Amino acid sequence: MAALGWLTPRRRSATARSVLAGEAAAEAARKTSQELVQPAAPDDRGEPPFPVQGDVTAAAFFDLDNTVMQGAAIFHFGRGLYKRKFFQRQELMRFAWQQTWFRLAGVEDPDHMQDVRESALSIVKGHRVSELMSIGEEIYDEYMADRIWPGTRALAQAHLDAGQKVWLVTAAPVETATIIARRLGLTGALGTVAESVDGVYTGKLVGEPLHGPAKAEAVRALAAAEGLDLARCAAYSDSHNDIPMLSLVGHPYAINPDTKLRRYARARDWRLRDYRTGRKAAKVGIPAAAGVGAIAGGTAAAVAIHRRRR
Repeated sequence: MAALGWLTPRRRSATARSVLAGEAAAEAARKTSQELVQPAAPDDRGEPPFPVQGDVTAAAFFDLDNTVMQGAAIFHFGRGLYKRKFFQRQELMRFAWQQTWFRLAGVEDPDHMQDVRESALSIVKGHRVSELMSIGEEIYDEYMADRIWPGTRALAQAHLDAGQKVWLVTAAPVETATIIARRLGLTGALGTVAESVDGVYTGKLVGEPLHGPAKAEAVRALAAAEGLDLARCAAYSDSHNDIPMLSLVGHPYAINPDTKLRRYARARDWRLRDYRTGRKAAKVGIPAAAGVGAIAGGTAAAVAIHRRRR
């Protein structure tokens, strides 16, 4: 799917690639957005009502994995693709090994990263966008619908009820993110954009995965295009990787935060919400480590499922 792979050789600086990925995500999101204008909900901390009713210069940006949804969307998508025999056994084993290596090493070796990107992109190359969109709709019903955090969903609804737009911002493929946003009644989604020609994936990305600084660039680009005041906007995430995005807005929230984000948020008096069971609850599913192991995580899980069935 759009973001199931990563960039080919690095010809631009990291900042330039992040800007390109962010701008591409913003453009794709605006094309697929819905116009939702509905009523507001008060804040639960005894502060002035937030979000502010009728403030059209404000919007909300939600990370997806472990913030809106339990686990990683691409993990669930990978399960669905494997069920439909989308992958060959050889490809599954290769991705499983790459994901295992990355998680054990804990570093982003350039050569290994390049191999992961090219391998993942090879899966979607030549497939039609419409084909994977159709499959994505089915997979949402099978694996994702029951994994939405009710608490986070309520926060998003509060913004919608206040007449504000609500966007998902994720390293997942923009097609997958758009399906989830539509099913939840949100405005749209910013996600990783893969190049397609005449509706067929070319096996290349536009910019880089929408991760870390690229998310902030996407939000910045969308805010400029939509005439939003970022100081009045809100952002929600579970990961310290999204600190650039959270720091961009006037109302940052740490949702189900990892240890680094929890510490960072407390030091800055950011609002925290934790909808997991128990204070030390582990994340559900396989997190998208640095945005690189996304599809590999899904295929690794598929291998495990296959082994259990045997």
